Amino acid sequence: MLDYIIVGSGLAGICFSELCFENDKTFLVFDDYSTSSSKIAGGLYNPVILKRFSQVWKAKEQLDYGLSFYERISNRINLKFDYKIPIYRKFASIEEQNNWFQAADKPTLSPFLSTRIIHKQYQSIHSEFGFGEVLHTGYVDTAALLDAYNAYLESQMLFVNETFDYSGVEFADDHVVYKGYQARHIVFAEGFGLQYNPFFNEFPLDGTKGELLIIKAPDLDLDVVLKSSIFILPIGDNMFKVGATYNWDDKTSTPTEEGKQELIESLKELIDCDFEIVKHFAGVRPTVKDRRPLVGTHSAHSTIHLLNGLGTRGVMLGPWLAKALFENIEGGIALDLQIDIKRFDKMNKNR
Repeated sequence: MLDYIIVGSGLAGICFSELCFENDKTFLVFDDYSTSSSKIAGGLYNPVILKRFSQVWKAKEQLDYGLSFYERISNRINLKFDYKIPIYRKFASIEEQNNWFQAADKPTLSPFLSTRIIHKQYQSIHSEFGFGEVLHTGYVDTAALLDAYNAYLESQMLFVNETFDYSGVEFADDHVVYKGYQARHIVFAEGFGLQYNPFFNEFPLDGTKGELLIIKAPDLDLDVVLKSSIFILPIGDNMFKVGATYNWDDKTSTPTEEGKQELIESLKELIDCDFEIVKHFAGVRPTVKDRRPLVGTHSAHSTIHLLNGLGTRGVMLGPWLAKALFENIEGGIALDLQIDIKRFDKMNKNR
């Protein structure tokens, strides 16, 4: 008897897997790599919504838990994937500077916003009004993390690379059976793949397509993440990750010419040097209409659970949400009402 079958090995799935390791729970992960957006994510963790100068929901709790959690994962798989790097918000006007200082006076934001305007001149970047620095920021190399962690799971015989067959789930009194495996619980962490899950696909996972570029720009001298309408993230060897677009209509992971041109136009507004596009990629983020995650237990089956809806801030949300679900299942600790799928009770009753 396994404790858990985990479906999906993106950020949500590996965070829950790590909690199983840490709490001596037996588990097996199923994934066919068909829908994960985690690998193509920007990977930034940033406690401030820089468009509106407001705090990310429960940012402090997420960072306090998540950064130490990632450190433990790093030790397990012997890989550095968490890089501390400042985020500079480029100011477009005096008004934006004033808005920044007003935000920095708020108790919830003051730990995260420096009150010093930075006037450093970066080669190829015009910055008449300077930059504001966001504190306690960085990025997770999500592709490297997922590759290494899933390889580790395979080495421990805990990973099955195949498409999960929902029709193969059989419910017993206090456990489930799937292809000969018995487990006390199944956790579905499939990201946008939720649309194919008959147990949970009525929940309003919207999906937001994002496209990113990797560029090479030898004349761009940048040692911080630059944020304006897009972000520019230095990843070494004169290479930079540039993103991201937001498309609420296209639900495919296919890069588009429109997305590429949108990023190029925004990039040319920020930098005035030549650059070469090395890679162009896309994915569908698992976003929810009410901008809150989808976490909890099925209304009719107490042995199957949902861990989804990490949206555009999966790096911050993943560890914290996995912990919340794990403690809910194992200890009966109530979920925050804003993440609990019970908030859609009316929908559940109509099933």
